[in-house]
Amino acid sequence: MSSIELPAHDPEAIERAAALLRGRRTAVLTGAGISTDSGIPAYRGAGAPSRVNPMTIQTYLGDEAARRRYWMGGHLGYRRFSSPDPNDGHRALAAMERHGDVTGVVTQNVDGLHLRVGSRRVVELHGTMHRVHCLDCGQVFDRRAIAEQIDALNPWVTVPENIVLNPDGDVTPESSEGFVIPPCTVCGGMLKPEVVYFGEFVPADRFRLSEALVHGSDALLVAGTSLMVNSGIRVIERARRRGMPLVIVNHEATRADPWADEVIGGGTTPVLTALATRLGAL
Repeated sequence: MSSIELPAHDPEAIERAAALLRGRRTAVLTGAGISTDSGIPAYRGAGAPSRVNPMTIQTYLGDEAARRRYWMGGHLGYRRFSSPDPNDGHRALAAMERHGDVTGVVTQNVDGLHLRVGSRRVVELHGTMHRVHCLDCGQVFDRRAIAEQIDALNPWVTVPENIVLNPDGDVTPESSEGFVIPPCTVCGGMLKPEVVYFGEFVPADRFRLSEALVHGSDALLVAGTSLMVNSGIRVIERARRRGMPLVIVNHEATRADPWADEVIGGGTTPVLTALATRLGAL
């Protein structure tokens, strides 16, 4: 973690950021911090759950027991993960897009909240938990259909009232013994949620969409990410090459703070709402 001191979350910092963005078409990069106010925990920082052994693509493909635990944990968490509502930070960005200030959002989140709130141009860099695809035939399924399939295959599984949700929307089950993994209903092949796992690359076509969004903009606003994942840094590097103003909003210091024109230390919900208000979008 960087030791850079963050400026206080104050009106002057927000005014400076608004002045940088005013009159510029702004691309936005978001991370887990924008969804914490919707009840979805972040990967890092104060209060973040410990992920000792996050799922890697190698483990998913090669370890059936781990894959069974993953699917059971994912099913237990999916109902709750799909229920959180967008918060005022999401709404502020959607309002800025409608107002013409924001060109679109590149998000590292897999929760789909930007789309639910009405943001029109969204690049889901790490995919989405709301779709599942077959690794053998390529068929894509709505996650709700897979949840119904799991219920039919595992009628003994009940969702507990009090569960601890992980950032990817899964939980850690006490036991997955006897759990039946749903197969592809088209070819019987292996299903996988449409998310990028640890050790897996962001699909090239998806990253090109994020590049196109940045190249069609005049500034970059980064909100709610510590930028510990290289995919986010790559987006910022594209903006730096074009000499675009960079504004960062985050509770903690980030890897890109030394490059930023303005860093606002604070929560994304109040800061983005304040920025949208000053830009006339709210």
